[in-house]
Amino acid sequence: MVLNLLFITTVIKSTFGVVTTGLWLIPLMLAAITYYRYDAVDPESRPLDQLNLFPEYDFIVVGSGSAGAVVANRLSEVRKWKVLLIEAGPDENEISDVPSLAAYLQLSKLDWAYKTEPSNKACLGMQNNRCNWPRGRVLGGSSVLNYMLYVRGNRHDYQTWASLGNTGWDYDQVLHYFKKSEDNRNPYLAKSAYHGRGGLLTVQESPWHTPLVAAFVEAGTQLGYDNRDINGAQQAGFMIAQGTIRRGSRCSTAKAFLRPIRQRPNFHLSMNSHVTRVIIEPGTMRAQAVEFVKHGKVYRISARREVILSAGAINTPQLMMLSGLGPRKHLEKHGIKVMQDLPVGENMQDHVGMGGLTFLVDKPVAIVQDRFNPTAVTFQYVLRERGPMTTLGGVEGLAFVHTPYSNRSIDWPDIQFHMAPASINSDNGARVKKVMGLKESVYQEVYHPIANKDSWTIMPLLLRPRSRGTVRLRSANPFHYPVINANYFDDPLDVKTLVEGAKIALRVAEAEVFKQFGSRVWRKPLPNCKQHKFLSDAYLECQVRTISMTIYHPCGTAKMGPSWDPEAVVDPRLRVYGVRGLRVIDASIMPTITSGNTNAPVIMIAEKGADLIKEDWLRNPEYKVKRRDVYSDAETAASSHSISITNSSNSSSSRDFDGSSNITLTATAATTTTTTTAATETETVTKS
Repeated sequence: MVLNLLFITTVIKSTFGVVTTGLWLIPLMLAAITYYRYDAVDPESRPLDQLNLFPEYDFIVVGSGSAGAVVANRLSEVRKWKVLLIEAGPDENEISDVPSLAAYLQLSKLDWAYKTEPSNKACLGMQNNRCNWPRGRVLGGSSVLNYMLYVRGNRHDYQTWASLGNTGWDYDQVLHYFKKSEDNRNPYLAKSAYHGRGGLLTVQESPWHTPLVAAFVEAGTQLGYDNRDINGAQQAGFMIAQGTIRRGSRCSTAKAFLRPIRQRPNFHLSMNSHVTRVIIEPGTMRAQAVEFVKHGKVYRISARREVILSAGAINTPQLMMLSGLGPRKHLEKHGIKVMQDLPVGENMQDHVGMGGLTFLVDKPVAIVQDRFNPTAVTFQYVLRERGPMTTLGGVEGLAFVHTPYSNRSIDWPDIQFHMAPASINSDNGARVKKVMGLKESVYQEVYHPIANKDSWTIMPLLLRPRSRGTVRLRSANPFHYPVINANYFDDPLDVKTLVEGAKIALRVAEAEVFKQFGSRVWRKPLPNCKQHKFLSDAYLECQVRTISMTIYHPCGTAKMGPSWDPEAVVDPRLRVYGVRGLRVIDASIMPTITSGNTNAPVIMIAEKGADLIKEDWLRNPEYKVKRRDVYSDAETAASSHSISITNSSNSSSSRDFDGSSNITLTATAATTTTTTTAATETETVTKS
């Protein structure tokens, strides 16, 4: 698993330890410095939550995650366009700044805390056979919860997109957008033709490493793989991980793209705003407005040009289906009027990996929570921007390798490795097993006996799964969580490929370079796999199905494709088929999943998507709009309806076992009253 080193527990323990000595002020001071450091050193402060909204904007962007923050930034560059960005969650907090504490954000109020449906093929070692699927419910979205790894994918991923009829999405064209957003601060990549400098998104290595990652890279060379930039000319190889961090702290898309535009007069942000539907005019089939709930009121805001859905691969299809866009039979089942019959929620893909592979070492070179002095590591982080707290959620090394199922004649590996100088046992069960959702019986039997022992792990990851899952509505209630069927290992070749990846990982760990640490595999078998010979193919398949792990990369649920593709939801310009003024710009549009972590590709999609919108509205004569003077400062949001919210548990965050909220929404004053003036200007644009 992508592991993190969890220092908060030791900080708290240290705090209580020094209270009796009269030095209790030191931890408090350090906490204060940590909390305020970003606002003190960044020229931009936190974005503002706009309370007085206009009744109409040119563009409304739903979701402020890895895509939405980028889209809002780029569209608001056109000063005559007024842009509203809507986010369901709050702003980032002080914990999110610290790279090593990524897992503390999962299962918190910043996380939608989704779970997959129970399975008999995967997630067998997880509670109720359900995998946790963290998704960001916060300004910056999942770029605030993730492990910050910057991986673009493979050239052939994008060539495949283009070959499927998606004109303009080949590798040479998308490379421009990767470089546009990037500010790469790794000196050895300064002159690389594959990287950008001066962009808004900072990319660099963590300034702190264990010696185990150097051994990992050396082991790769012993197996015949080069130490290379996996985001460069070729992908197959080993490297020290690059991440979206800045001065040792997380660089989310909110920090990179939203803080710099907080003072733009044509940009508004509405946080803690749960979008319930997009209102589509039946006669013209145009996306007319967005409806959302904020602080106990329902708002209905009109979009003069377009609504852009950037809510992610789970929330975007959910919102589309709530708005009447989706499979006809499914919508009719829930009593939703069908506006357009589309395969929304189909084609879902995710990277699944095998967790739990643990190697013990004799030397104190791994990350063990109880070994670190909390005061020392905090000082390193706050004052020097270095130390263990800067590690990318615990991940130090990345690699891309070929199994026998891949075509080695082309550079398109089918397995990725995440290497971490820690494992499930490293925090004595404090957090990692909870984030994973691991069954207590599995942890106690296999990992508790080596709690706090020096160890490291490799997690093999299936890059191009053949299995496809779905996202469906649980009900027509917008506050009920959707039904997520990951459908891992539906295609038997997926599990076979992952087993081969695990065998290569074992060969890496057996390399000569690791012998200096006394490295050896922990040979305690999983309780449900004891019938198989340890580390045999049958055993490894059992472990793959038992500790099946997402790397939080769901995508494909609003597939991009040409008009002749029956599975396509959006066209290559990301416009929803059959609906005017509605686009999807996020991971949902991926026809096939990229070969690697998806945060960087989603940012690229947003950069390109924003340019497509600009091209259409500034150059295409088919895009014309009448300008209306509706932006008086005295006006507030159109259609502010009072609502009553009933929660059976008296807690707005309470959820049923299935992950749904116990919330019913009753809206009153359902009519909208908006005052506008007559058209005063018509924009004419030319086709690109």
